[in-house]
Amino acid sequence: MQQDNRITVQPNSPLVFVMAVASGLSVANLYYAQPLLHTLARGFGVSNGAAGSIITMTQLGYAIGLVLLVPLGDLLERRRLITRIQLGAVVALVAAAVSPKLFLFDIACLFVGITAVVAQVLVPFAAHLARDADRGRVVGRVMSGLLLGILLARVASGLISDVTGWRGVYWIAALLMLIQTIVLARVLPAEPAQSKQAYGALLLSILHLMRDEPVLRRRIVYGMAVFAGFSVLWTSLPFLLAPQPYDYSDSIIGLFGLLGVAGVLMASFAGHLHDRGHSHLGTGGALTLVVISFALMGLWPYHVAAIILGIVLLDLGVQGTQILNQSTIYSLRPEARSRITTAYMTCFFIGGAIGSAVAAAAFSHFGWTGVAIAGGSFGAIGFLSWLTDKHN
Repeated sequence: MQQDNRITVQPNSPLVFVMAVASGLSVANLYYAQPLLHTLARGFGVSNGAAGSIITMTQLGYAIGLVLLVPLGDLLERRRLITRIQLGAVVALVAAAVSPKLFLFDIACLFVGITAVVAQVLVPFAAHLARDADRGRVVGRVMSGLLLGILLARVASGLISDVTGWRGVYWIAALLMLIQTIVLARVLPAEPAQSKQAYGALLLSILHLMRDEPVLRRRIVYGMAVFAGFSVLWTSLPFLLAPQPYDYSDSIIGLFGLLGVAGVLMASFAGHLHDRGHSHLGTGGALTLVVISFALMGLWPYHVAAIILGIVLLDLGVQGTQILNQSTIYSLRPEARSRITTAYMTCFFIGGAIGSAVAAAAFSHFGWTGVAIAGGSFGAIGFLSWLTDKHN
């Protein structure tokens, strides 16, 4: 559809569906290795601890991509940028598939992480293509695809590895990226660049955006708080479920991740709330769910129903906050949506890293009670910040 000489999309548009699938498949590249670490360690003849470098390199690459590549969405024509990064992903995944040594596999994973940021170029691109009245729902739909990619990647890689071996996971991922590159090159609209700044000035302007946009700073606080809480749970949960009284296997513990489907369902609902003008109230409700979830899991740690309900509420709260945050910040400066994404998502992942570090210390010293208090405290920080918002 055409409006004011600019292509626009509606929430149910086939293009939005394609972008959602592409976001999910791109971000899935980050998570294929996680359930395979023991197998990868055995395959490369190294210890499990040494194999942990795979996750570190992938996350480092993603952070590099967020800072250096995502802002280019404002400087370059997005379709060309996306397809070139996707081709880079194909090369990186093939390199991972054929790596004979862990060192070379780590280097390949660094570039797998860098190129996985295509998802973070597609989300602001979708926001750019959406009409103002539909932006929340469009962002919610694309983010639903991204979240499903995160949820299903671990399950898919485990199943494929059992059938083909771990190298088959990366060959199939490379083939999917190649097909996706061809599809996106055909269906994505060619949109003019949003900025004419030099690259260095473009990167510096990210700091200026954080300085000049109080709404962005506040939404960063909400995002860091909920993702820190999210990381507290998923870093510590195996420590609770593996020993007695649960005594769950790795595969059963992994299935708890599928409870995150609740967060996918929340994405569209949160987008609808934003479009109806209820973003502020919805954010308060989502932050409240995060606090309640840890209270449930802390009070009844040895009742599996309480753990399951707590995980569901946490996912609803985290994803609701995330969708409302992104829908809000993408309304600030249309010409700077990619740089806004870099500012927000970089801080978002810093929050996750803080949560993971706190989780390990909390469980070591205070057990599951310490984990529940730590996670709930992060949620409370977000909620208390929300209470001070001038919209109240």
